[in-house]
Amino acid sequence: MQATHEYHKLLQRILDEGTVKENRTGIDTVSIFNHTLELDMNQGFPLITTKKMYTKGIIGELLWFLTGSTDIRDLWKRDIKVWDGNWYSKYEKSCSSPYSLEEMKAKVDDTSMDPKVWDMGPVYGKQWVNWEIPNYSREYVEYGHDNDLHINQIQQVMDKLINNPDDRRMMVSAWNIVDIPDMCLPPCHWAFELYTEELTLDERIQWVMNNLDIDLENVAITEAAFDSSRTPQRRISLKWHQRSVDTFLGLPFNIASYAFLLEMFAQQANMIPGKLIGDLTNVHIYENHIDLAKEQLTRSPFKYKAPTLKLNGFRNVDESEGSISATFVKKTIFEYNVDDFILEGYESFPNWKNVHMAV
Repeated sequence: MQATHEYHKLLQRILDEGTVKENRTGIDTVSIFNHTLELDMNQGFPLITTKKMYTKGIIGELLWFLTGSTDIRDLWKRDIKVWDGNWYSKYEKSCSSPYSLEEMKAKVDDTSMDPKVWDMGPVYGKQWVNWEIPNYSREYVEYGHDNDLHINQIQQVMDKLINNPDDRRMMVSAWNIVDIPDMCLPPCHWAFELYTEELTLDERIQWVMNNLDIDLENVAITEAAFDSSRTPQRRISLKWHQRSVDTFLGLPFNIASYAFLLEMFAQQANMIPGKLIGDLTNVHIYENHIDLAKEQLTRSPFKYKAPTLKLNGFRNVDESEGSISATFVKKTIFEYNVDDFILEGYESFPNWKNVHMAV
């Protein structure tokens, strides 16, 4: 409910205060310069309810980022189409006689096709988990060539969360200025950072009561007892930075995607999710979406409650000898699949059909 309410406030602000601006797509926008969106993950999973969200597509794209893949076919295997326009634009410019998008989708298993044709350039996943370090000891390594010098930024953040959770450098960036010319679309949400803080004993007790089927009367409720168990000691928050925000189509997708990622970091680091904050710049609605945005604002954000998320990852909860412990099914943040994300209680207004993204 909170996420939908805050999202509606932003839509209304753009309509009330926005300036008409031209842009590279040829479709004008109504735009404001800056907005901060702050959501409390304790008030339910922030999935917009005044239109139906394609959650498998959101999760699938996020998991695709975490593989480091830049192959459009890996998205098609997940039935995800949000990148089709940007990939096809890149492909079309590379050919004198390009096939149609539908024809290319029919050729995914055609071994006569040059494998490079499916590549989207070094987009998000490439930067998140395989940021290449220039090797100046040999000839310049062009994108797509072998280079065994790379940085897994996601793993670096995980290591800091485990070993130094107060580190002020827990950041991941997709804005690699060298690689941008090779991308089919420069990153819109270009970076994110994490922040953790210690929980009080009361907050830890509340977490146990909400998440583990344990009778606390048989457990010594002390900091020491909880510290020796898998009871979370910290809260983790995430702030993402976005240079360009398609508020009607893209932002609900971005909110949910980073909320899923925050839940994954929290589970892997044995923390609880706290705040999700969007630092948004050039926040706009395309002119061909304005009537739809106005219609969405007529839908009550309070009609449906926010859903809850269950993330498969725990097993073998043990409360023997007055202690609490649990082991993880997912040993790393890179092992999740779509079926591990279980949203309960998600109800929404219907979505509109044939709403196109500006490319």
